[in-house]
Amino acid sequence: MYIEQGYKGYHEPWRYVVGFLAVFIGWQLIGALPLTAAVVIKSLGSGSFPTSIGGMADLLGANLFLFLMLISFLIAFVFLLLVVKFLHRQPLRALTTERSKIDWKRVFFAFGLWAVVSVFFMLLDVYLSPDDYVQNFELRPFLILLVIAVVLIPVQTSFEEYFMRGYLMQGIGLMTKKRWIALLGTSFLFGILHIFNPEVDKLGYGIMVFYIGTGLFLGILTLMDKGLELAIGFHAANNLLAALLVTAEWTAFQTPSVYKDVSDPELGWDVFIPVLVVYPIMLLVFRKRYGWTNWKDRLTGAVLPQSEIESATDE
Repeated sequence: MYIEQGYKGYHEPWRYVVGFLAVFIGWQLIGALPLTAAVVIKSLGSGSFPTSIGGMADLLGANLFLFLMLISFLIAFVFLLLVVKFLHRQPLRALTTERSKIDWKRVFFAFGLWAVVSVFFMLLDVYLSPDDYVQNFELRPFLILLVIAVVLIPVQTSFEEYFMRGYLMQGIGLMTKKRWIALLGTSFLFGILHIFNPEVDKLGYGIMVFYIGTGLFLGILTLMDKGLELAIGFHAANNLLAALLVTAEWTAFQTPSVYKDVSDPELGWDVFIPVLVVYPIMLLVFRKRYGWTNWKDRLTGAVLPQSEIESATDE
């Protein structure tokens, strides 16, 4: 079982509390220093200090802003890896998967599947609502964006998966001995971490259904598949295509993408359809491909005690 992989390192509750705080500080404080410094320096010449994502992107330029924003996730990932290695003495593989090695085929399958689905729905929406989009493509800025996105967005999404569905899922599971608490707890926390996104300001708290629902979907992938590989691939495809294909003035990603959404933002079907329809279909596809069974035990069963895991290993 995936959560029980936490037994392969030091797993006292205090270590997870200290580790969480260390990663959070590395992410939100130290990781934010490069972007903050750039905004301050640039603001000295302009006379105004923007606080919104759109304002900072306008001040620095979309690509530089994206680069500096993603650097915070790189720094956070380094903090997480240090915490896992030195505070928990846990192998990275044990944080990643129950399998003997990381299954990259799973990562690329999930990436490819969601990329195809995302491109299909995006092109369908452009076709059905052409007035909502304008072409935003400029070759040179887009090529710079492409390099930044391909290199750093997988770092961002992998950090979020290792931190949420990996570190915290295992930590909460080992502390509570309940899989469902770990699943729901990390799903709600994933949603809360997006609460300051500009989308929430524009669309209202109803969009939290999408964020929490996405966290729940990724958590189910992790527990059912006994590893992070599918979640890592899915999340990377989702954010990479969001940055490259479509942007809007009110979204978290401010990029020189192919299209720009100029429609008035509203909470519509596109928020709920993924959670209520598309994600369940995706789960059925993964179940069929990987032969998932015993859903109830994997998602809501008790976390096995360490002694039982060790005795099973000895046998």
